[in-house]
Amino acid sequence: MNIKFHIQDLNFYFNNNKVLKLINFEIPANIILGIIGPSGSGKTTFLRALNRMNDLESGSRIEGQILFDGEDIYSSDYDVVALRKRVGMVFAMPVPLPMSIYDNIVYGPRLSGVNDKKRLDVLVEKSLTAAYLWDEVKDRLKTSAMRLSGGQQQRLCLARVLAMEPEVILLDEPCSGLDPISTAKIEDALTELKKEYTIILVTNNTKQAARVSDYTAFFLMGDLIEVGNTGQIFTSPNKTETNDYITGRFG
Repeated sequence: MNIKFHIQDLNFYFNNNKVLKLINFEIPANIILGIIGPSGSGKTTFLRALNRMNDLESGSRIEGQILFDGEDIYSSDYDVVALRKRVGMVFAMPVPLPMSIYDNIVYGPRLSGVNDKKRLDVLVEKSLTAAYLWDEVKDRLKTSAMRLSGGQQQRLCLARVLAMEPEVILLDEPCSGLDPISTAKIEDALTELKKEYTIILVTNNTKQAARVSDYTAFFLMGDLIEVGNTGQIFTSPNKTETNDYITGRFG
């Protein structure tokens, strides 16, 4: 099995606060990894560590290693800009740019030097199709993205990440503010996308993790309590804490 990330003895601090504690596991390629756990358990910090978004926060520091395709992404000579192109991120709240749907999608590729109109047109259709949005917006690509519904905006943000042709997609509670129909469309898109991408999904919805994830990791108070096949985690977890969380006894 091709391993995309090796996490080795990972500790993460914000100032003197130890947010992640000695995390060790591997993330295979072309799977959906669901990350679950109560609020404050370190899920988002872990997710943001995978493309060094935590670097933007003052007082953050790391111990241990995160290897991406065998390379330590925290080594001093690692290209962080290239990393964030390869490891794209979709946030909890959709943040469309105040421009047209089309220009939202091509914004990143243009910054990366892609200016050929035909190439951009192909990227737009491919990305919107993969995000299950093309049929809804193909006749109004020049209208403002701000006029889309919340669910459509979130799928637009997913399409915007896909247009950069990443290898990994990080999603931080992408359905937290969405209705069930929009949530289902995001989940359908993710299930298709794992054929080409490695997907890491932080979710507070354990049912969502059970529906779409191939593997699930349970975090609690900065510790990785358990990680394994999603079916096993949800039907016969090895740890009492995992069972208590997924059965709703806390969280």
